[in-house]
Amino acid sequence: MSFTYDSDISNADWQRISELFFLVGWGHRSPADIEAAFRKSSFVRFAYGENVLVGFGRTVDDGKYYASIVDLIVHPEFQGEGIGSSILTSLKDSLEGYIFTTLTSAIGKESFYEKQGWKKQTTSFIWPRSVKQAQDNT
Repeated sequence: MSFTYDSDISNADWQRISELFFLVGWGHRSPADIEAAFRKSSFVRFAYGENVLVGFGRTVDDGKYYASIVDLIVHPEFQGEGIGSSILTSLKDSLEGYIFTTLTSAIGKESFYEKQGWKKQTTSFIWPRSVKQAQDNT
């Protein structure tokens, strides 16, 4: 199967994106909240197989210095086909002028990013949120 890529959010299927979040174990996210978040992102990338959304990713940044690649998701049936790598490369290249680009790996996916040339940090921190807080935000 061949895949096509697009950055146009005007045709995004927010319900399908919500389903993909749930499918990969990231919990329920409402389509409306997802759309609002994507609309605030500087760069987005969607992957389609036979006109069906199979993956996506986006960025969060300050417009100049600091950026993060977030929500990189590929449908489990299509992982290992180069989709995630293509999305990641496109987003990384879009952030070329930034001095600091980060991402946080899902547990168990660290080797994917290392194979792409990303370096693991030893000094980063995260403020832990409870499961209840995360659910309250959906």
